[in-house]
Amino acid sequence: MSRMNLNLQVERPLVLAWGVHLFTATGALWGLLAIMATVQHQWQAAFFWLGLAALVDSLDGTLARRFKVKGLLPGFDGALLDNIIDYQTYVIVPAIFLYEANLLPASATIAGIAMVVLASAFQFCQADAKTDDHTFKGFPSYWNVVVFYLFMFNANPWVNFWVITTLTILVFVPIRYLYPSRMVRFQKMTISLTFVWAILCLIVWLQYPAFQPWMLWVSLLYIVYYIGLSLYMMVR
Repeated sequence: MSRMNLNLQVERPLVLAWGVHLFTATGALWGLLAIMATVQHQWQAAFFWLGLAALVDSLDGTLARRFKVKGLLPGFDGALLDNIIDYQTYVIVPAIFLYEANLLPASATIAGIAMVVLASAFQFCQADAKTDDHTFKGFPSYWNVVVFYLFMFNANPWVNFWVITTLTILVFVPIRYLYPSRMVRFQKMTISLTFVWAILCLIVWLQYPAFQPWMLWVSLLYIVYYIGLSLYMMVR
């Protein structure tokens, strides 16, 4: 084997590792574009960039495991990069959205977004936030999904505030929520239903503001399934 071939074999995993980390890092750009769209009140664009960031987050871990990038770059922490971007796209951007879209009562807006960012900051710093059996401990800061439903349902701001308050409390309740891409039992069914849910949300997004309300309500069945299966698996 020539020295050139040997060098190529050594460098290829490193190139793949950097490629996966770069793919993860694009989430920061999508989050920034979501902020820009939000402050300009371009709601559809904001949800598009948030959705793209969530898609990257759902795929980068699988790619990292597929190409076995862990340990290839000892001076670079991919998990830390992922957490930084997740906090931006799952917490900070939704908090800004809550403020800009006036989803909370004027007198309680700061309190509402403070609960979101502070509770999530606590959760992201917990060593066991992601458990060894591939679950999330406490409400896993899906604030991007929360603001999507709050915005589309256009409910009373005080109803939204109490939804935020309830979910904030659940951050500290040690219920274990499923990690769909890494769970073992019911994985195929869960991923299939996740795909159907995503399609329904996509249609609602595309049709906004003249979407069919029944689609939004039907999509909530997936949320019920997710919570129900999480509780079932925790008890088991």
